[in-house]
Amino acid sequence: MKNEGIERFGLLIHDSARLLRLRFEVHGRTLGLSSAQWRLLVRLLREGKATQARLAELMEIEPISVSRLVTRMEQAGWVERQPDANDRRIRLVVPTAKTLEAFADIKQVAVGVYDEAMAGLGEDQRQQLIASLTVVLNNLSGAKAAQGGEAQEPGEPS
Repeated sequence: MKNEGIERFGLLIHDSARLLRLRFEVHGRTLGLSSAQWRLLVRLLREGKATQARLAELMEIEPISVSRLVTRMEQAGWVERQPDANDRRIRLVVPTAKTLEAFADIKQVAVGVYDEAMAGLGEDQRQQLIASLTVVLNNLSGAKAAQGGEAQEPGEPS
């Protein structure tokens, strides 16, 4: 049954990602964020500021979906659109003071969800899991880049 584990690999990754998103959805409600809003904020906080097109690319969703998401988040005070200093045609999405102030809470929720996900694993097992998934991501990112796609940053959640 050597191949049994390898045959389950894709389902395990998919189901783990889906359940992580659901847990973030549940915990994100305490901050008033949907899972899509949560993902956008994490990407935006990493980027500092970004165009809607860049956010769509990072989140792997359609630009119109990002536009609607940003509009809702702007109305809730999480982000704002600002003109680009170098190109007046471009509007950048930037986190607001509300987002920056909530960052510690956002990070604490993430730590809680990750601890919940890895309960029962020792520290060495956790580090090995992260290292192994990083290798998998790098392997797949290299394949995507070779096919003309953009590689995702290692360790970056989708």
